[in-house]
Amino acid sequence: MNYTFLPNTDIKISTVCLGTMTFGKQNTEVDAHNQLDYAVAQGINFIDTAEMYPIAACEATYGNTERYIGNWLKKVGNREKLVIATKIAGPNRGMDYIRKPLDFSKKSLHEAVEKSLRQLQTDYIDLYQMHWPERKMNMFQKRGVQELDTDWQDRIFEILTVFDGLIKEGKIKHIGLSNENPWGVMRYLLESEKHNLPRIVTIQNPYSLLNRLYEVGLSEIGMRENVGLLAYSPLGFGFLSGKHLNGFVPNSRLALFPHFTRYTSKNCFEATKMYDDLAKANGLTLTQMAIAFVKHQKFVSSTIIGATTLAQLQENIAAFTVSLQPEIIAEIEKIQELIPNPAP
Repeated sequence: MNYTFLPNTDIKISTVCLGTMTFGKQNTEVDAHNQLDYAVAQGINFIDTAEMYPIAACEATYGNTERYIGNWLKKVGNREKLVIATKIAGPNRGMDYIRKPLDFSKKSLHEAVEKSLRQLQTDYIDLYQMHWPERKMNMFQKRGVQELDTDWQDRIFEILTVFDGLIKEGKIKHIGLSNENPWGVMRYLLESEKHNLPRIVTIQNPYSLLNRLYEVGLSEIGMRENVGLLAYSPLGFGFLSGKHLNGFVPNSRLALFPHFTRYTSKNCFEATKMYDDLAKANGLTLTQMAIAFVKHQKFVSSTIIGATTLAQLQENIAAFTVSLQPEIIAEIEKIQELIPNPAP
């Protein structure tokens, strides 16, 4: 296992991060604990979750993921050896059962942190992230911004001030963003610098062969400002395993949750088939090539992988031993030029 540091911190993280959004929906607590045990045995020390998990989100299963992880942490007792990241849910996506109002106010931030601490059965959270922006903006299958959310009140200074207090209390150590765009990242960076407030250390955004929008603006910010990318969905909801090219596999995420269509457009099918052919021509599985491509990027601090079976987790972790030759990277770029970012 390879390791790096959360940018601008002394926290050592594995370059493979275990994603847990299936815990409590597709995975039982026993399954979850088995995955956690295996991941740690392979050297993974970085675990990512969120208060809204599992996915697909609903009131009946809300909070299961953090609870499963908390029960595991209590059982194994190795908290100080692990880096735990979680996220606060924001407005504009429903889920009023989580909290009212669902926002990033001082009240909401404190309530969310306290709830996650209880459910995770820990005294502190290593990395606390805002799951998506508080303002309305295009994301999840939408490109760019055509209209501004004129109802949004910019309170980034207040948010960072609350985080400053939570850090001083020892409840969280560092903060990050998720599903953000370049303007939002720079606003947080500028506000923290101007007022000597906590600085974001990571951004958790999608990044894969099917979605390289991070490269448009955010990659330069990340490298110049030392904000690390936590790349989620490196396999595009499992689509970049290649297993769905002839139809959705029964009981898979895409079969169980057909409303998740980010990776199922015609262009996604066509691009994935081309990537699959390229991988096979070079003696690789598509999973190996897809994960190796993300690992190859200098701006990626850690790649978040998730699985619904232990066998999938084993395959995904093993793929991190693969490195891509320049010739394969060049062929990948040709496909990207033909069908750029089909899964925004």
